[in-house]
Amino acid sequence: MRILILNYEHPPIGGGGGRLAAKVGAGLVARGNQVRVLTAGMPHLPPESVEQGMEIRRLRAFRNREDTCSVPEMAAWVALAIPAAIAEVRRWKPDVIHAHFAVPTGAVAWVASKLTGVPYVLTAHLGDVPGGVPEQTGRLFRWIQPFTVPIWKDAAATTAVSSFVAGLAEKAYGRSPQIILNGMEMSAPPTLKAHEPTRLLMVGRMSVQKNPLLTVQALGLLKDLNWHCTMIGDGPLLAEAKAEAVRLGILERIDFRGWASAEEVSAAMGDSDILLIPSLSEGLPMVAVEALAHGLAIVGSRIGGLADVAHETEEHANARLFELAQGAEGFAAALQPLLLNSAALIKARTASLSMADRFDIRHSLDQYQQLLISVVR
Repeated sequence: MRILILNYEHPPIGGGGGRLAAKVGAGLVARGNQVRVLTAGMPHLPPESVEQGMEIRRLRAFRNREDTCSVPEMAAWVALAIPAAIAEVRRWKPDVIHAHFAVPTGAVAWVASKLTGVPYVLTAHLGDVPGGVPEQTGRLFRWIQPFTVPIWKDAAATTAVSSFVAGLAEKAYGRSPQIILNGMEMSAPPTLKAHEPTRLLMVGRMSVQKNPLLTVQALGLLKDLNWHCTMIGDGPLLAEAKAEAVRLGILERIDFRGWASAEEVSAAMGDSDILLIPSLSEGLPMVAVEALAHGLAIVGSRIGGLADVAHETEEHANARLFELAQGAEGFAAALQPLLLNSAALIKARTASLSMADRFDIRHSLDQYQQLLISVVR
């Protein structure tokens, strides 16, 4: 097949959703397909390149940062991407369009499909669905949701990266997307070893959604226990998180590393014991999937987006979860037993390793390939 992938974020731009789309594209190339990607650019990135067999075209759309994108910046990209996508379809003649993120990318796919007749498949990640990240997009969707209905209605097929995102899409649009879980390449499982002190890791944008201040506050309640924490990510709450660590007297025990590459994140996971995810909302965080492959226990908020990766009720539980309403006290109470009991920690880490195969990227690629073929036929 010839597959035109549309995504307003492609590495190094964007977060987990962009990295997932890139892995899917590269995997489809490895299976004999031709893939072109139309995405956003920045001044330091080449307008055209070939990456892992994918032909990448980046549109310079006034985006200022790799890690975040404002609504005006999204709108600017859509305005440039619509004519570019139409021209690409007419020139290259793809069999199918695969659009990642219903908002904003779905609008580009919808217009291109309407004007060229090429079908499109829509993949939803979280923030592009009403209710996914209400603290960030609730007001936006109150205005744009009527315009997104035809994007979902006219898609040849729809997918979602987790059961939680699929449920939100069904509630908002009356369609039941196929659930294709985020995946990653799986290497040989690591040999688990206890670290002294216990090494904690949090990875994500320092934003309200990711809730970094709650992590610092919970660790302040556990300052008498033996731990060291690495926090990877940049964003508007970074300075406030550091100030909170100073106030609580734990700054020397938290390594604020700022933004890091995928390779640096992977290395940090290989040197950690527990992944912290106190987010207000998630779709299916790639950082959690990668944590399973590294054999990290998970301590996080009890939200729908973690249901596929964080289990606490089975005999072989890999996670401890807390209610967001419990605040820092609830977070600390969930984390404390793993800091006090090394045997329980190793058991939880082993359980994560046992779950990892479910998220092997090969399973995801099988499903995407079959779905795209069915649409083309």
